[in-house]
Amino acid sequence: MAKFRRRTCIILSLFILFIFSLMMGLKMLRPNKATFGDPFGLELLPVLHQQTRLGKSFDSQNNDKVNSETNNKNLKSVEITMKPSKASEPYLEELQPLNYYLHVFYYSWYGNPQFDGKYIHWNHPILKHWDPRLTKNYPQGKHSPPDDIGSSFYPELGIYSSRDPSVIETHMKQMNSASIGVLALSWYPPGTNDENGENTDDLVPTILDKAHKYNLKVTFHIEPYSNRDDQNMYKNVKYIIDKYGNHPAFYRYKTKTGNALPMFYIYDSYITKPEKWANLLTTTGSQSIRNSPYDGLFIALLVESKHRYDILQGGFDGIYTYFATNGFTYGSSYENWARLKFFCDQFNLLFIPSVGPGYIDTSIRPWNAQNTRNRISGKYYETALGAALHAHPSVISITSFNEWHEGTQIEKAIPKRTSNTVYLDYRPHKPSLYLELTRKWSEKYSKERATYALDQKLPLS
Repeated sequence: MAKFRRRTCIILSLFILFIFSLMMGLKMLRPNKATFGDPFGLELLPVLHQQTRLGKSFDSQNNDKVNSETNNKNLKSVEITMKPSKASEPYLEELQPLNYYLHVFYYSWYGNPQFDGKYIHWNHPILKHWDPRLTKNYPQGKHSPPDDIGSSFYPELGIYSSRDPSVIETHMKQMNSASIGVLALSWYPPGTNDENGENTDDLVPTILDKAHKYNLKVTFHIEPYSNRDDQNMYKNVKYIIDKYGNHPAFYRYKTKTGNALPMFYIYDSYITKPEKWANLLTTTGSQSIRNSPYDGLFIALLVESKHRYDILQGGFDGIYTYFATNGFTYGSSYENWARLKFFCDQFNLLFIPSVGPGYIDTSIRPWNAQNTRNRISGKYYETALGAALHAHPSVISITSFNEWHEGTQIEKAIPKRTSNTVYLDYRPHKPSLYLELTRKWSEKYSKERATYALDQKLPLS
């Protein structure tokens, strides 16, 4: 019996010694830098470990899938303050295939003290109602960044400046990840600006360069600058084409006749009388650009049903609807898109419906709650995209990439709470929700458009 106990003790001791030696050996195999790092044994699987590192370094390919909210917050300060190194520039195979018939409205009017010496647009004033009796029932004054901004959502990039090259680069990455092919840049002529901002024409070269890096194209969304008419529009179209028309990112749309022409969205086109537009946009007009080096495709904003005939008289090449609020205007109502498409087909016009993820502008128009459209976790956006595809349009436009004041942005937004405000966000989904939905529908649109393009004699590339 004593011998049995002694043998048992020896075996048990040897077994404990073996386990101890094995544990020490595994500990030595573990990288010194790991404290609570990779899961136990992951370093012994080199293929899996390599894939994990590649997933982190190939950020532009898997931007939405790899980066969690926490990682994005930690990386944000580096991304904004440092220019990307040569090693971080995307390889061709990383870039997503883009749909050049999917356009998004883009705003470069934001500013902050670091880049602009002050806040611009984030401190948007609270607009008064046209009825003074109603105005007194709502807050007055301006927003006070960085915690109080003119938006119901809060951007993941923080209160950024549109002059920050790394912000522009991040925006282009996001558009590329969403398979958006063209950004329609909000534009005022040199020396002019909207009433809450400053001129941004000097940003166009950087935007073009960054867009080209990610295979994006840039078209121009010409805003209603002061005293806009046929004569200064001719000068401004000439300015845009002469200055930017040779850039590889400058967008041209191939027409049914095979010509590749610049495209210009004209916001609030109905403000100018159709006779004035006809001077510019018809072959017999006194300021005609037709059949000249400055010819293009001019897309009018259709708000009311009666605008259709003004648009025809003015000599426009197409219509768009801009507003992201279903039911707000005749043009923005999904139920009217089939009729508008039929009208455009009759008169050889491009039909470009505008879709949006939702709408809320009560941070700057607190009296306009009746026009709020809840995002419903992406369902509102998908309904709009479905309605647009059903109309078989030439192009689809998205309102918007980053119009934060009206809550139509698809740019990444994050949860934010201050002592006075709880900002809306995209939860329970990731900040990239609307980029991912855009990519899904971009691919669907690309396939469906190919099926009807031949019948309508639309360009395929």
